[in-house]
Amino acid sequence: MAHFAELDKDNKVLRVVVGCNTDIANNGGEQSTQAATHFETVVPLSTDGVKWMQTSYNHNFRKQYAGHDFIYDETNDRFLHPKPGAAWTYNTDGDLVPPIPYPDETKIYRWDEDAYQADNTAGWVLVA
Repeated sequence: MAHFAELDKDNKVLRVVVGCNTDIANNGGEQSTQAATHFETVVPLSTDGVKWMQTSYNHNFRKQYAGHDFIYDETNDRFLHPKPGAAWTYNTDGDLVPPIPYPDETKIYRWDEDAYQADNTAGWVLVA
């Protein structure tokens, strides 16, 4: 199955849908502009959509499988996870880097952006 991410004008993923592999192969092949253009005739863009971009369920190309709110990095031809907070950054591999390190790999924490904004030495909240 071929998977396509619908992108808005800011390259944010609006939705991901499944297409037919044979249909893609007959219209330019994997990762081609032709296949994405053809896909638009099969599944029309939504109101905010501007284009379709193929994504790999098995992470074989474009870094990782796109999901809702992911960002397509056009320069590096990859999908990026959405930032959990404004101070988070991406490293050269496109992986998220928190503004403060994860406290303890043996425990589970969640990110609390409000806590970080109130005190930039805090942000991780212990879950378990």
